[in-house]
Amino acid sequence: MADLSMLERRKFEELFGMASGYVLDFSNPSFASLFQSTVGINIYDAKYSTYGDSKAKRLRAFWELESNVIVGKIIEELLSFWKYQQECKGTSTLPPAYFDAIATCAKLQGKVQDIKFENSDEAFLKKTFEGAEFEKLTIEPIFVPLLSKRFQEAHVCKNANAHLACIILCGSILEGLLLGIAVKNPKSFNTAQASPKFDEKVKQFNEWSLSQFIDVAHEIGFISLDVKKFSHSVRDFRNYIHPYQQMSSGFNPDKHTAEICLHVVRAAVASLAGSRGE
Repeated sequence: MADLSMLERRKFEELFGMASGYVLDFSNPSFASLFQSTVGINIYDAKYSTYGDSKAKRLRAFWELESNVIVGKIIEELLSFWKYQQECKGTSTLPPAYFDAIATCAKLQGKVQDIKFENSDEAFLKKTFEGAEFEKLTIEPIFVPLLSKRFQEAHVCKNANAHLACIILCGSILEGLLLGIAVKNPKSFNTAQASPKFDEKVKQFNEWSLSQFIDVAHEIGFISLDVKKFSHSVRDFRNYIHPYQQMSSGFNPDKHTAEICLHVVRAAVASLAGSRGE
């Protein structure tokens, strides 16, 4: 059973419009596809019909039957769809409930603590990467100076003790890197098992989240497992660009956190350029 409080459940119910029995605007096939592609579960299995057959009732049963990590993955994906719908409506200001929900997802998946780096991560942190050689990447040349400039600015931010700004820049660089590689390798990215789908069709790259780019890049061999793990940590902290989310979590990055995020970018560039030393 997932560790969701009554208040957290209520916020999700309101965000996803579950009082109607529906979940957002999902059809039965697209709802099934979401669960199958995200966590490999058949949501229409009989065990999820404890409270009835509607999508909302099956989701409630799912929350009670599955683990924190699995529930967190599904909620995170649902929130991505919810946010996309708001963007389509022209909504520019997101409600506090959305940021509370993001923080809950991080809690369920244990992601908030990933960047604290336990002893088992020392091998990765001790690896040396010779700068970030963006020019060696197989991406559109026009993006190389842009990404290089952001990397330089991230260093400036770290040295000026603007640690959050450094982390946010690192997240944007990762997203730019992976999008650039995906555009150059569309077939590999679109046919990966982890590629995000809607109505059984792979989404356009501009609809992919950074989390999805990271997972697919690892699946098809562009980045190693440790780079995947730490890239997700950088992605989580990049989300603290939203003041309410930072306030609700009490997150205060320091120089060490900023340096680790820069280290992740260097490792990602090395992996994508095929020059990483193991």
